[in-house]
Amino acid sequence: MPAPRSFRPATLALLAASLLAAAPGARAESSVHVKLATIAPKGSVYHRVLQQLGAAIQKSEGAGSSVLIYTDGMQGGEADVLRRMRIGQLNAAMMSVVGLSSVEPSVSVLQKMPLLFRSADEVDYVGKALLPQVEKNLLAKGFVAVAWSDAGWVRYFSKEPASTPADFKSRRMFAWTGDPDQVEIMKQLGYKPVVLETADILPSLQTGLVDTVPLTPMYALATQADGAAPYMTDIRWAPVFGAIVFTRQVWDAMSEPTHAAVRAAAQAAVKELRDYAQRSDAESIAAMEKRGLKVVHLGPEQEKAWAAFAQQLWPLIRGRTMPAATFDETQRLVAEYRAQHPAAGGAAK
Repeated sequence: MPAPRSFRPATLALLAASLLAAAPGARAESSVHVKLATIAPKGSVYHRVLQQLGAAIQKSEGAGSSVLIYTDGMQGGEADVLRRMRIGQLNAAMMSVVGLSSVEPSVSVLQKMPLLFRSADEVDYVGKALLPQVEKNLLAKGFVAVAWSDAGWVRYFSKEPASTPADFKSRRMFAWTGDPDQVEIMKQLGYKPVVLETADILPSLQTGLVDTVPLTPMYALATQADGAAPYMTDIRWAPVFGAIVFTRQVWDAMSEPTHAAVRAAAQAAVKELRDYAQRSDAESIAAMEKRGLKVVHLGPEQEKAWAAFAQQLWPLIRGRTMPAATFDETQRLVAEYRAQHPAAGGAAK
């Protein structure tokens, strides 16, 4: 029996809507909810740029969408955050190379080659050459990187003064959870790593579980780690480098206008973070000196000892914590940059 004439248009409309929703590539009109984690402290410049990024997402996606930001390692260390992202409990993060390298090992060269880089410009030069392929590799593994930036240089903060690599062999030194190759290399060289989450740094310093921690001055200032480790060895061990990343699932749930808004906000964040990184180390060290930090400056002999240590360390890193080909290409790019900018030379200290 034919349906009443008045019913047919509604039926056809519902059928068309169902077919459209089921069509391959069709985007569901549902609210986007982003849960983003970082180890950065609440109220820091890193937290602020994430808030700006979140505001861009909510403005573009409209009412009903949300962005929830977890700071201070509330969701655990970077290994924990990645695990939560993979099972859908989190879907975005601001993460350093330490975490990202467990997904894509080639990114390690931007942070895990100690004493190779002398300036942020060198890091940027290498990054521009290598990051496009890194991003493709991350995408194939389910992650979308939208912004890369450095966050200052790692120094060693300790309870007692130290000026050479040998001075640290008797120390209980913090090591990142989720980086077993680094831990094994440290042991191989005669050091005593203590594997911890980032959130455990301050209480572990206070209880004596560790007595030495590699940190950026900004992070040491923000967490007041210098109160428990009042000596800083003034050598720029390595840059801290990282990215804002989304799971591909939540990225694909966003509209194209939102992608554009996120990338615009991310680029603004990169500029702000780089400007901040250029001045934050000196400003943070000065602020900590006012409250009692003692800076251990290095003389020529100590600098030679650190350079020799790096030469001993690099062969252990190559092909182990990062692909050998990427390691070699990074060294080539650094040499290329220095040949093009001879006035930019100088020791990393």
